[in-house]
Amino acid sequence: MSLMTGEEYVESLRKLKLNVYYLGEKIDNPVDNPVLRPSLNSVKMTYDLAQEAEYEDLMTTTSNITGEKINRFTNLHQSSEDLVKKVKMQRLCGQKTAACFQRCVGMDSFNAVYSTTFEIDKEYNTNYFENFKKFLTYVQKNDLTVDGAMTDPKGDRGLSPSKQADPDLYLRVVERREDGVVVRGAKAHQTGICNSHEVLVMPTIAMRPDDKDYAIAFSVPTDAEGITMIIGRQSCDTRKMEKDADIDVGNKEFGGVEALVVFDDVFVPNDRIFLNGETEYAGMLVERFAGYHRQSYGGCKVGVGDVLIGAAAVAADYNGAAKASHIKDKLIEMMHLNETLYACGIACSAEGHATKAGNYQIDLLLANVCKQNITRFPYEIVRLAEDIAGGLMVTMPSEKDYKSPEVGKYVEKYLVGVASVPVEDRMKILRLLENICLGTAAVGYRTESMHGAGSPQAQRIMISRQGNLAHKKKLAKKIARIED
Repeated sequence: MSLMTGEEYVESLRKLKLNVYYLGEKIDNPVDNPVLRPSLNSVKMTYDLAQEAEYEDLMTTTSNITGEKINRFTNLHQSSEDLVKKVKMQRLCGQKTAACFQRCVGMDSFNAVYSTTFEIDKEYNTNYFENFKKFLTYVQKNDLTVDGAMTDPKGDRGLSPSKQADPDLYLRVVERREDGVVVRGAKAHQTGICNSHEVLVMPTIAMRPDDKDYAIAFSVPTDAEGITMIIGRQSCDTRKMEKDADIDVGNKEFGGVEALVVFDDVFVPNDRIFLNGETEYAGMLVERFAGYHRQSYGGCKVGVGDVLIGAAAVAADYNGAAKASHIKDKLIEMMHLNETLYACGIACSAEGHATKAGNYQIDLLLANVCKQNITRFPYEIVRLAEDIAGGLMVTMPSEKDYKSPEVGKYVEKYLVGVASVPVEDRMKILRLLENICLGTAAVGYRTESMHGAGSPQAQRIMISRQGNLAHKKKLAKKIARIED
């Protein structure tokens, strides 16, 4: 079985015994929890689309390991064309969900770990590459969703992992056994962890020799003993828990969730270890993963942006303002910014190249330029969307008031826009805008655009490294006829 249906995916999660907490209480059934279910539906869409003939070329490919048809989210990129299709696939999924569909981090982890383990084995004669190929074969054959876990809590950012007052603020090995290792620590901001079958853990920064215990990469099932998931709060999240919630939720079917994931003395068998103390390769793994994931934002954020732009345009229609020249100009600017982000994602893909392991890596400079723009443009797109929508987006009475026998008639009377548009439809589009701009989807669009895949400064550091300023100086000196 190389491809699961969406329903098969949902049922596969029911078999997991996850240790999930939300609002201080353990969630015994994460699959059907009203707060968590929309995020599961977003992942389900990646399975549903892979079953549709219209999207087969984008959503599926052939495994270079097994030769079987697989979901592209489990793929090792084999060409620049693969990298381009990845971005197009992500835009499609963003358009279909208007939320985070959560499988990108795992896919990006696969490609970074694959090429890095190959090079570690060549130097140290370790067995990490074969370990990882065995793991990925299992993932591909069963079409699993894998959470890529990189970000540690970090504690005092001015101190290295081994110098922290609390040594657990970076995930580390606390015991080495003949058959594996025991790890302790946590990973923060873990998108979709409660919707994943496996977690693939990586170090979060480059390591020094005295950080050896922190230079660890591995995979374990998400319901492994010792793993606890604490779901993060989001703006407007408890609206989903309200009885008969509909209009006020905005994006009712889809969403995304993040969690603080605690590893409390979790055992990792030897054949699931992909890095173990080779500190000089931690930086390579981080850099490659970050590059792939910064490329990803040129697809997923653009797809959500398409929905946001469409919602703003519909709001303008319903407000009776669509013909105003300034509204048209703002929508044009939103589209211009969104397509620029997409162009960056395509560009770094088209300039991809083969690694020593054989899979393809994006152009790191252009990937970091892509993500740098992502830290800016979505904020401007949101600003323009809020401008077009008007203040009613955040001051509108609730759905319960609209349906109230006492005051509903007033909401119906005074929230009317264009006479031909039902008030309920106007409320729905404004709540969708609120959801993407400010609510639960904002985690997957606006705020996550800033911090996901590294802070803006992280991209600027990489742009400085990859920009080859010395070469640019030589070009200028040659044109100016200056000899060194």
